[in-house]
Amino acid sequence: MQDDNKDLQSLDEMLEEAEAEELEAEDLAATLEATLAERDELKDRLLRAFADSENMRKRADRDRREAENYGGSKLARDMLPVYDNLTRALEAITDEQREANAALIEGIDLTMRELVAVFARHGIKQIAPAAGDKFDPQQHEAMFEAPVPGTKSGEIIQVMQVGFMLHDRLLRAAKVGVSSTPA
Repeated sequence: MQDDNKDLQSLDEMLEEAEAEELEAEDLAATLEATLAERDELKDRLLRAFADSENMRKRADRDRREAENYGGSKLARDMLPVYDNLTRALEAITDEQREANAALIEGIDLTMRELVAVFARHGIKQIAPAAGDKFDPQQHEAMFEAPVPGTKSGEIIQVMQVGFMLHDRLLRAAKVGVSSTPA
């Protein structure tokens, strides 16, 4: 009978061990599941952080390029009156003045050419429409409309001031007169 008690006691111990192992296996499964969920969350956060940093890098690169291309737009806009004044000065010179003041006029002309060269180096292009061109509200500013025989409505009839583009952005619209002759 003692052997039977020992066997029962041994069976009880084995049963307790099995239950403990089963609980331990359940704990391990729950721990594994929690660890996998945490891993998935961290992976998602890592991918999002990587995407955010890539977007920030692209945005910073785009901002740097824009600053490089358009950072001087205020200075360029402030230089346009200098261009206008030099143009008016060169247009106002008569042939007699050219002969009498050749060196002075050559200096003004050289200054104008240098200004145009600096504009070109920095991506500033002139918008110089001609009479007969079609009015483009993206590049031209209509200063007046007048019916002019021999023209179509919407054609440029007079250019009062040239315009300028800085790369692909409008710096100043060309000021023009537009025909309003009915079709």
